[in-house]
Amino acid sequence: MSQLDNSSVLITGGTGSLGRALIKYLMENSKVRRIAIYSRDELKQHNLRNEIGENERLRWFIGDIRDLERLKRALHGVDFVIHAAALKQVDTGEYNPMEFIKTNILGSQNVIDASIEAGVKKLVALSTDKASSPINLYGATKLTADKLFVAANNYSHSYGTTFSVVRYGNVMGSRGSVIPLWKSLADSGQPLPITDLRMTRFWISIEQAVRFVMESLEIMHGGELYVPRIPSMRIVDLASAVAPDAQLEEVGMRPGEKLHEEMISADDSRRTFLIGDRYVVTPVVAEWGYKSPKGTQMPEGVAYQSQTNDLWMSKEDIRNFLTEI
Repeated sequence: MSQLDNSSVLITGGTGSLGRALIKYLMENSKVRRIAIYSRDELKQHNLRNEIGENERLRWFIGDIRDLERLKRALHGVDFVIHAAALKQVDTGEYNPMEFIKTNILGSQNVIDASIEAGVKKLVALSTDKASSPINLYGATKLTADKLFVAANNYSHSYGTTFSVVRYGNVMGSRGSVIPLWKSLADSGQPLPITDLRMTRFWISIEQAVRFVMESLEIMHGGELYVPRIPSMRIVDLASAVAPDAQLEEVGMRPGEKLHEEMISADDSRRTFLIGDRYVVTPVVAEWGYKSPKGTQMPEGVAYQSQTNDLWMSKEDIRNFLTEI
């Protein structure tokens, strides 16, 4: 029996790539009574409703997480929240920093406050590898949001609401992925642009990401930051798998872009435990009586980075992966 049986779940950013996959997963693999989709784009909601079809389990809310009062209305009667709404384009954030702050930080605090007031039982917030040792505005806002959600447990526990965070790398096949662009360029005989030929990235399928989020929601106690143990890949290997005969054109790194990604910093390693297929980063301050999990403690001072990862996807692995998306 699952905690989600006969419950109400709300997904912020529910019309994004992961939100759509979460809706499909919940409809097909759970006994959730009600799924509320909260997003600000009426066209995306319209298209998704047409794609899914009418279903009595679904509720559709147009709203922005910047709007606290609208969140309070949408969260009425909700048991669980998956917070996926965010502004995410790295270069856009460098040019429009305050807009990212309003959504990713102030909007996240609105989600926290509205969830506590509504009596939500659990909330899991989605983070990004760019939030670890951030060098761009997007990563800095997501790191701040991560800390807001973890720290919220210091006062929310007495209300019965707990918060945790899930952090993972690039999602293969999601909206904004470079793969469709590369396929299009290769089909027209053009070279594939790569910012730096040395670049590495963590990568996870959207199905794996959904399962990891749902598992984390089930097992969380509040205050954990969950990180999956996933493979890295070289961007040149991905390009070769997408278009084996295409030329590669090194175009230089974009503003705020990292050569390699990181999901757990060296400073955070002393608070990190490996449990099965995931790392658990424990909170810096935990006044609600948090107990560290039983697992293998990560070596102190060792960061979890894409270029030093011990798990790698080969070109063949990537090609097999691409046939499934």
